[in-house]
Amino acid sequence: MRGHVLDDEVDVIVERIRVELSRRTPRTLDDPRQRRAAVLMPLYKEGNRIWTLLTKRTESVAVHKGQISFPGGQIEPEDPDALHAALRETWEEVGILPRDVTVLGRLDDVSTAVSSFIIQPCVGLMPHPYPLRLQAGEIGAVVRAPLELFLRRDRIRVEYRERDGVTHPVYFYDHGEHVIWGATARIIRGFVHAVFREQSEDMP
Repeated sequence: MRGHVLDDEVDVIVERIRVELSRRTPRTLDDPRQRRAAVLMPLYKEGNRIWTLLTKRTESVAVHKGQISFPGGQIEPEDPDALHAALRETWEEVGILPRDVTVLGRLDDVSTAVSSFIIQPCVGLMPHPYPLRLQAGEIGAVVRAPLELFLRRDRIRVEYRERDGVTHPVYFYDHGEHVIWGATARIIRGFVHAVFREQSEDMP
């Protein structure tokens, strides 16, 4: 995907995302020791590019302090499914109404070791511009990144860390002053591999 494309090409890419995600069966994880959560990967069109919206968590939250993440949170008993939870949490955290999100599909489940969650990521298209409202105390800022950033080989790096006697890869995306890593980086990497397989073949 090039950095700047025509409007109709942007729409073609959005349709490609929808089609590619609809063709695959997402991997699901099941561990009764872990809690269930859901996040939304919000995409939007601006300046002949596709962008993704992330959030920077405050230092006062219980876990993942100061990290870059997608809006989302724990699936509550009143949520009929993970998508409902992702949209509800997105509304609570950044003020995007569920009715304003066009759902494009879902990605593979991702687990977190520190907070012990199994996360179900959903992908959706939101309008732009949009009047965001950040949840005080939890969301410190919004981080916007062009989608092609995550297709660039020079923006992803991998480190190997040991946990419980097993070596695991940890992925990092460098975006200006921000570093996107952990579960969020794994969700992004999974999205790239699911939708843009040919561009991602030489990535770690």
